[in-house]
Amino acid sequence: MKKAILILAASMALMALPSQAKVKEATPEQIVRVEPPCWWTGMKTSLQLMVQGPGISGFDVAVQGNDRVRIVGVHKADNPDFIFIDVDIARDAEAGTVNLVFTRGKEKFSYPYGLGTKSSLQRESFNTSDVIYLIVPDRFANGDPSNDSTDDTEEDASRETPMGRHGGDIQGIIDHLDYISDLGATAIWSTPLLLDNARRGSYHGYACADYYRIDPRFGDNALYREMVKKAHEKGIKVIMDIVTNHCGTEHWWMKDMPFKDWVHMNDPYIGSNHMYSLALDPNASASDRKIMEEGWFSRGMPDMNLDNPYLLKYFQQWAIWWIEYSGLDGFRVDTYFYNEKVPMSFWCKAVTDEYPWFNIVGENWNANPDMVAYWQSGNPNPDGFDSHLPSIMDFPLRDAVNSALAPAPEEGRGPARQGDISVVYNTLARDFQYHDLGKMLLFWSNHDTPRLGDIVGNDYGKMKIAFAMLATMRGIPQMFYGDEMMFSIGTTRRDDGRLRMDFPGGWSGDEINLFTEEGRKESASDSTFAGAADLHDYVRTLLSWRKDKEVIHSGKTMHFIPQDNTYAYFRYNDTDLVFVYVNNSIEDAAVTWSRFSEITGGLGEGRNVITGETVKVSDETVVPASSVLVVEYKRQTAE
Repeated sequence: MKKAILILAASMALMALPSQAKVKEATPEQIVRVEPPCWWTGMKTSLQLMVQGPGISGFDVAVQGNDRVRIVGVHKADNPDFIFIDVDIARDAEAGTVNLVFTRGKEKFSYPYGLGTKSSLQRESFNTSDVIYLIVPDRFANGDPSNDSTDDTEEDASRETPMGRHGGDIQGIIDHLDYISDLGATAIWSTPLLLDNARRGSYHGYACADYYRIDPRFGDNALYREMVKKAHEKGIKVIMDIVTNHCGTEHWWMKDMPFKDWVHMNDPYIGSNHMYSLALDPNASASDRKIMEEGWFSRGMPDMNLDNPYLLKYFQQWAIWWIEYSGLDGFRVDTYFYNEKVPMSFWCKAVTDEYPWFNIVGENWNANPDMVAYWQSGNPNPDGFDSHLPSIMDFPLRDAVNSALAPAPEEGRGPARQGDISVVYNTLARDFQYHDLGKMLLFWSNHDTPRLGDIVGNDYGKMKIAFAMLATMRGIPQMFYGDEMMFSIGTTRRDDGRLRMDFPGGWSGDEINLFTEEGRKESASDSTFAGAADLHDYVRTLLSWRKDKEVIHSGKTMHFIPQDNTYAYFRYNDTDLVFVYVNNSIEDAAVTWSRFSEITGGLGEGRNVITGETVKVSDETVVPASSVLVVEYKRQTAE
């Protein structure tokens, strides 16, 4: 990378100008943008402004209006239309507006820059007490049809097109917060809401065109902040889905980059080899690793160069800006291990240094526990690397549960262990590889995988097993919108546009409204959603029960070797115990209580979490085929 030149400007240019000096405000032609667009006093993170304007690198710059705010460095980029300004904000600086004053000869103009006061609120980020509800906003609900298509975005809404925009938006989420809360979910993860201006397929939001702007087809920044506020009022946390690995080809800076190496491999195009293991493979070739980290994720997604210190600083401030501006409760980072791992560890540390309570989960798509464990902060990696990433996604367990609950294959066809619950036991037996099980994101499906309903062959019994395990296993459970009513598309082949389906009732004129209890009951006559009401009620009962169960949030786990495609495990602490018995077979199964005596000794009466019925260890207990039993007990003696 061509090194940026630090301009040691004349002392008069770096000093604060007298507050009484009035300077004409810059026009949009003179200053195109300043990012971050505002900042706050009392922040640990130092401020570096990226300023874009024609020939702006030829100007001296000073600050006016607050003698506790000063410029301590100005850096040129390769592009003369950009400068990066280091601003020192004293700990005792007061909030207000300062003016950045730009001077070149007789030409002088100012740019007002707002400083707020950092929030002192120490929120609780998402954790094991939560259930995360994943939404694809374009497909959830259309609360404001007037913004379905806008003059300043490329792609118009077309609900008939599977990969097109359908019109769902932030207002649609706000309108259905009560539905989410009533279901028992306590956190929302929405796929990206920032501007994605791709000509096709922009609904998913993963090809960002402006990191500081909500896509106008979803709403605006103020509405997003209002959504977070309203969610908090209902006890719902909000997790923002962000992408640091790549932007979209329609991002404004692709036409006017600050540095020549702002993105990787721009000319000619080279795509990533998508070989996830290369980031930690000690035997990997440097050339393979380079293509993995620096190749573009796709032709529409340029790979960002986090080794450029100005870009890394940009992303650190951007993340912190959204937390402070909107009151966020967490991040999910897309394509986490495609990023350069060392700069990304600095990014994570910058965010958690500013907000020690804040949780971040990275997408680390790999079926091997050791490959996943490597990325969690504090993991004792052989190379000494610490990602500073608090949470990781449990893809290995997701794969195991999907395999176990899939219909057993016909003889001689399909994976040998498909339909066998033992694969879940064997995967959980490798929990010793993880540094912090309480910060594992537990999930069976999301927006990138087949629908859970299709995985289980549209079997409502298997869906109940899936949700029972999701609600009672270690980690932070995350569910995909619509799985509570077994949304399905009839195939397990990846079909993004269809599996990210519209939520019935989210659009005016929908024949079925599954957001309402009445609508769910009426859907019984529709073969597609015949069991939706029953499954929804089951999930709601389970998640509502889970909310205040410390034994689930932080208890230990004991499990027993599966027998005849049944699997028993316990969650327990000194005072409580939860028994989960999964019958994944095609025959009814009697619980052999004596087999579990080492942990069930001294137990009295238990309560079936779903039905409320009493369950005694001394009773004969039969669990029907393709079903699950969840019982809670009070422990009479400490272990």
